[in-house]
Amino acid sequence: LYFYLLGNGNLSASNPAGLEMAVKHIQTFSLVVYCVIIVVGTVGNGLVIYVTGFKMKKTVNTVWFLNLALADFLFTAFLVFTAVSLSQQHHWPFGQFMCKLNNFVSLVNMFASVFFLAAISLDRCVSIWVVVWAQNKRTVRKAQVISAAIWLAAATCSTPYAYFRTVEVSKNETNCRYPSTMTGNKPWTLCIFRFVMGFLIPFLAIFFSYVAIWIRARRMQRMRKRRCHRIIFSIIFAFFICWLPFHVLSFIELKINHYPDLGSTVHVAGPLTVSLAFMNSCLNPILYVFMCDEFQKKLKQSIWLVLENALAEDHLSFVTSSRSLSRIPRKSDSTAPAEGKETETSMILKSNKE
Repeated sequence: LYFYLLGNGNLSASNPAGLEMAVKHIQTFSLVVYCVIIVVGTVGNGLVIYVTGFKMKKTVNTVWFLNLALADFLFTAFLVFTAVSLSQQHHWPFGQFMCKLNNFVSLVNMFASVFFLAAISLDRCVSIWVVVWAQNKRTVRKAQVISAAIWLAAATCSTPYAYFRTVEVSKNETNCRYPSTMTGNKPWTLCIFRFVMGFLIPFLAIFFSYVAIWIRARRMQRMRKRRCHRIIFSIIFAFFICWLPFHVLSFIELKINHYPDLGSTVHVAGPLTVSLAFMNSCLNPILYVFMCDEFQKKLKQSIWLVLENALAEDHLSFVTSSRSLSRIPRKSDSTAPAEGKETETSMILKSNKE
């Protein structure tokens, strides 16, 4: 997504052999990270989609989590194309249409994921500070409308990037990137717009929302307050660490023409910052959903049901029969209390007669 890795070029021939070797190792490491993100992100977000969409009661929170998980799920699923391209030294074998589609879908889900994080933060802040208003006006229907508006805004923000993306062939290599003829203010405009809409505004919304939540949470019980502080710190820290290096390096890359020495920094740090940004899609279900007690309960119930259905009928019948047999009272157990009662009754009668 930044201009080098999915954008404007490869290593130049003037780079020293040591740098090329370092970049090669980093790309291999990034490829491994991509594979882990694809597996963990699709499985984790898929579980969130399954539980929030089919097992939990539809509420405002489940609407947010379902759409957030859907955005992260699509983001990690389409990461397969980027991983394949990276494994072939940024060669793009999927054609012009998939070049634009992959860029569009990836950016749509990047913007949507960030926007939903901001929406969840603002909704939590309002629910804590304006309790009565939230109980009366905070409805599932409004959350669905806002979610549709977020998806529309994400698609609108992503359209210019997909429009400029193209496939170029140079030195027997096919790359999906921004055209080399795109100069002037266009790269700066795209980069600044992505930073403002994809990081600065959402981060400020998340930061101030959780600061307000933290202030409100100080009145709660001590144990609950500690857990709230840990969750709030984890959310802000994860968002900041995952996305800030990505955007900083994007601005650094635009200065390569004026400062050629920055090229080595971009080539080495670029794949690492992108891996960090992609990793946020794996952390979202853990930070926002898996910490929820109700979600954990529903997830355990669903997993147990799947395991029961996976067992063979013979095994189930065996387990059922063994359980039923264990519940049948033994003759000695049933007669012993009766004998004790008869003995006790006879003793009482004797005492009455005397």
